[in-house]
Amino acid sequence: MSQDGAGIDLEKSLGYLLKEASSALRTAMEEVLRPLGMNVTRYSCLELLAQRPGLSNSDLARGAFVTRQSMNVLLQSLEREGYVTRPAEAPVGKALPTQLTPRGRQLLDQATVAVRSVELRMLTALTEAQQQDTFRNLQSMIRSLRD
Repeated sequence: MSQDGAGIDLEKSLGYLLKEASSALRTAMEEVLRPLGMNVTRYSCLELLAQRPGLSNSDLARGAFVTRQSMNVLLQSLEREGYVTRPAEAPVGKALPTQLTPRGRQLLDQATVAVRSVELRMLTALTEAQQQDTFRNLQSMIRSLRD
């Protein structure tokens, strides 16, 4: 509670602190991705495709935390720019499985270096043990909220 007894004391709210950390992380990532002509959503899409080739628009949207409509616009742009390919017709059902092109892989490799530098900067003040504890604690919080 805040000092007047109403609401949440933001200085002691873990949820607020997590949101603030998320916002700071996104801002730092956007800064290092901008010179590559990318943003966090583009990076997330390419990273997901590298790890799970053939994902559908819906799967990519869920993984990148955007709407299906936003992801479809992004995929059309990435396809026009030569970073991904999609078949003209769905091989099964309605989903158009998307693949990274060699050009997309090259851009992703550059973006990954930039994003990793932000993550390393974020963890600089933590010991290895603190980093491991933080990962475990965050994973535990996520599981608790999803259960």
